[in-house]
Amino acid sequence: MAEKRYKCTECAKTFTHRSNMYNHRKTHTGEKPHECTECKKSFTFPASLRRHQRVHTGEKPYKCTECRRSFSLCSALNLHERTHTGVKPYQCTECKKSFSFSSSLKSHEKMHTGVQPFQCTECKKCFGLPSSLSHHQRIHTGVKPYKCTECMKSFTDSTSLRRHQRVHTGEKPYLCTVCKNSFTDSSSLGKHQMVHTGEKPHKCTECEKRFKLKSHLYLHRKIHTGVKPFECAECKKSFSLPSSLRYHQRIHTGEKPYKCTECGKGFSLCSTLNLHQRTHTGVKPYQCTECKKSFCNSSALRSHEKIHTGVQPFQCTECKKCFSHKANLNKHEMIHTGERPYECTECKKRFTDPSTLIKHEKIHTGEKPHKCTECKKSFSSCNKLNLHKRSHTGEKPYKCTECKKSFSQYTHLRTHQRIHTGEKPYSCPECKQSFSQSTVLKRHLRIHTGEKPYKCTECKKSFSQPSVLKRHERIHTGVKPYSCTECKKSFRLKGALITHQRIHTGEKPFKCPECEKCFTQSSALVLHQRIHTGEKPYKCSECKKRFYGIGALKIHQMTHTGEKPYKCAECMKAFGKFCHLKIHQGIHTGEKPYKCTQCKKSFNDPSALRVHERIHTGVKPYQCTSVQEQIQ
Repeated sequence: MAEKRYKCTECAKTFTHRSNMYNHRKTHTGEKPHECTECKKSFTFPASLRRHQRVHTGEKPYKCTECRRSFSLCSALNLHERTHTGVKPYQCTECKKSFSFSSSLKSHEKMHTGVQPFQCTECKKCFGLPSSLSHHQRIHTGVKPYKCTECMKSFTDSTSLRRHQRVHTGEKPYLCTVCKNSFTDSSSLGKHQMVHTGEKPHKCTECEKRFKLKSHLYLHRKIHTGVKPFECAECKKSFSLPSSLRYHQRIHTGEKPYKCTECGKGFSLCSTLNLHQRTHTGVKPYQCTECKKSFCNSSALRSHEKIHTGVQPFQCTECKKCFSHKANLNKHEMIHTGERPYECTECKKRFTDPSTLIKHEKIHTGEKPHKCTECKKSFSSCNKLNLHKRSHTGEKPYKCTECKKSFSQYTHLRTHQRIHTGEKPYSCPECKQSFSQSTVLKRHLRIHTGEKPYKCTECKKSFSQPSVLKRHERIHTGVKPYSCTECKKSFRLKGALITHQRIHTGEKPFKCPECEKCFTQSSALVLHQRIHTGEKPYKCSECKKRFYGIGALKIHQMTHTGEKPYKCAECMKAFGKFCHLKIHQGIHTGEKPYKCTQCKKSFNDPSALRVHERIHTGVKPYQCTSVQEQIQ
């Protein structure tokens, strides 16, 4: 070993060469004779100046043979090569963890010693390294000295800038040796490798739950502490994370920075955009192991799997109904509380969940972004489009286990199954009548409230149901879409056509169980049955006389009002009943459509024919029960 003959008079350090001692002395004198012509920064040694000048020239003479990445310093290349070789020469004496760099080991050792000598003067937070303190202080000062030359975005530290620049270059230098997946930074690679190893090194001291990342443990701990330090200035809602607050604030600002390149739709979260893009690509990466059905997202798969397991862990405290998801229970509970927190800004209508509000808002905007490739019909939601596609494919995936009938929608199957079970879960709070469908209950409630939200634009008459309004509008338009194939007679209502067709077929499907008499309409059977039961539910408010049907009551009420709405066009004589007008018109026309089968005599009135027929039959229906009674 060469002798160290040259000694520094200041610190007694020895050197083998005189030139090395001279250079060393400059550290004591503070002399920096070598100045950069670009930025005027001074250096003690010419080699230091040369290395510095590469910052301005961009020169990177040291190149990695593995990934072709370049470096301005040989030492930086040597450190980088350890990412490929996996060499970690620096080991912690406490926990035996290894590191690629000595600086990383020093930082790590402070976890064991607890030494944090560098304190922030603003918030008193302490740090183990001066560089960590410097980075932290930029939170308070807002200084972001590192700027991206591509998009001008600024960063507080150079490593964040380097990671960001890979977004533009597409560089992913960190390769997983197991699955060959590439990553932009080493920390992402480290997190990814835990997928293969199953390692979860971070443990919660409260509930023993383990996590892959320290940040996930930190977030989890807030469940136990209940700490939510980040508050929204608009609605005062609190959050445990600043990122959660930022996402929430977009509800108030309406900001949607993530845009779909296919349809131009905007989203407030990047993750929501990624899920949306699968509607265009058709990618369904999550598959059920039971039935092999695929899904766009993991939450949809988890929801589906509960169909197979039958697990419904969430129970309503009011009606004991169980649900497979907490969100479904929360929505259901609003039925009991009547809470509807989401309001439409256009019509002020309120909803129990935001997704229903979003669907509703499309009624006002008319937005229908989802188009059928078969018939070009557009839909407001992806779900409606998928259901519609089944009309082309004829797919009916939902089968009833009782009668084997198939359905294109699960909701239709569920409604159908109530025919077999007799279940009627929707109860009217007014009259306690139960219904198998919520829509039927909704229509029924309008009987009690008197609500008639559907108004005819022609005559302003209101209706409780849209289908009734549609039928009514045909009175104004004259449209009769239902035509009889036998006699070409047209009808406004499908039910009227079905009833009419029974004249041709002679079908009388409604039979009285008492006397076996048959009828073409169920309403005619109901009226007939009242002859047997003696029931007369319709009562005249004037004379208290009772009737079997409402039609008979209305005709009777004309005797009190004197109303005769049916007028003869020939002699202007008026009648209370249309059938009376028709009989009367036979006087003017001479028409006698009712013919006796025995003697061929004709009559203009069916009742006159019936009286005449008794001459031939000898029927005398009116009998005196007692001579005594006659005298009395």
